[in-house]
Amino acid sequence: MDLKELYREVILDHNRTPRNFGRLEDADARAEGHNPLCGDQLSVTLRLQGDRVADLRFEGRGCAISVASASLMTEAVKGRSREEIARLYGEVHALLTDRTRAPAGDLGKLMALAGVAEFPARVKCASLCWHTLNAALERAPAPASTE
Repeated sequence: MDLKELYREVILDHNRTPRNFGRLEDADARAEGHNPLCGDQLSVTLRLQGDRVADLRFEGRGCAISVASASLMTEAVKGRSREEIARLYGEVHALLTDRTRAPAGDLGKLMALAGVAEFPARVKCASLCWHTLNAALERAPAPASTE
């Protein structure tokens, strides 16, 4: 199995069986996200422990890339500090938008999103969850959007 096929399998697996799907009832923060281009909608609920994301969940509906990206993101950020999440988001954003740059750190399963860069119209699908997570961390009153 080549790398592209492996990444495709990770995306399909996280779309079929999203991790951390649902609402976190005892959440400290919540944000809504919307991608008007393709209709993806999701919400992120999280609980902080000091500066770290102790737990988080997402729910909503969207395309396979949007759901898989949210699932992968929740696994990747759980237990991390705001600073670590900001760095990780920068790496993921570069992965999604700059095919000439190799990731600076080990992105683990998030590398499955590398193929999205070949489809610029899908970058917003993959990044919606990150914008929504940032809005939740900032406790932004308005919904997050990819626009």
